[in-house]
Amino acid sequence: MKKEDLKIVFLGTPDFAVESLDLLVKNEFNIVGVVTATDKPAGRGHKMLPSAVKQYAVEHGLHLMQPERLKDESFIEELRSLNADLFIVIAFRMLPEVVWQMPRLGTFNLHASLLPKYRGAAPINWAVINGEKETGVTTFFLKHEIDTGDVIQQQSITIDENENVGSVHDRLMHLGAQLTLDTVNAILDGNVTSIPQSQFEGIEPTPAPKIFRDTCHIDLTNKALDIHNQIRGLSPYPGAWIDIVLADDTVVTTKIFESKINDKATPNDLIGKVYSDNGHLYLGAVDKVVEVITLQPAGKRRMTADEFLRGTKL
Repeated sequence: MKKEDLKIVFLGTPDFAVESLDLLVKNEFNIVGVVTATDKPAGRGHKMLPSAVKQYAVEHGLHLMQPERLKDESFIEELRSLNADLFIVIAFRMLPEVVWQMPRLGTFNLHASLLPKYRGAAPINWAVINGEKETGVTTFFLKHEIDTGDVIQQQSITIDENENVGSVHDRLMHLGAQLTLDTVNAILDGNVTSIPQSQFEGIEPTPAPKIFRDTCHIDLTNKALDIHNQIRGLSPYPGAWIDIVLADDTVVTTKIFESKINDKATPNDLIGKVYSDNGHLYLGAVDKVVEVITLQPAGKRRMTADEFLRGTKL
């Protein structure tokens, strides 16, 4: 089969998915349909904003679908009418079986981890939060249980000890686009041997659940390394936070974006406290001190710790 004869439906929502869609378009694959989320209200004016995938599809004249419910008969009929050979899912929601079983060559997903590690909604965040030295991207065929399908291909990267999740995300976005292209080419050539995740010896499945506000709260009863990893695993978005008590007893909820571990132990009387010393802002972890580099108090701009302390007394 020639690439122009391979009909593809692409399903995705954020920028992470756009990178792969763009590479497929640039390589002249036949994208017969794009499925993305409905427009969402955003900002103070609650203006309806399209997803990044929608913006790309509109700009490139691709056939666009935005179903509110993936089981709606009208959507299913429209999807069937495209007579696609292959579905590709990247950063989208869970699909009903009637959708992912539709194409004759199957439906594959690009996931931002080295499956079976970090199954779930936030694999990049949790890899960094847990201090992993390595992560990557995986393509796999969909099945009933989320992120459990047979693996097609994988690529890995190393994670620097001070790298934040934003940097890891961007590197995986580019790596994932190339892996998506490689996977499509392998399927086109009939050169795919997928491997059940149960055959990955010595690798236990790990969860990567959705990030909630409580996940982002910095707990100073933890060790310094755990706090540092939490901060970089949530930076720049959604941001790890902590309540800072000022000298007038005002409590300021503050996001911490950058930190480093100080070699000195936390003084016993400062364990569990946020404190300053000679223009530096510290988090008193149970073992060592975590120095805050950049932060954002609620209602204010992002700033350095030095800027924050110039106008603030703890």
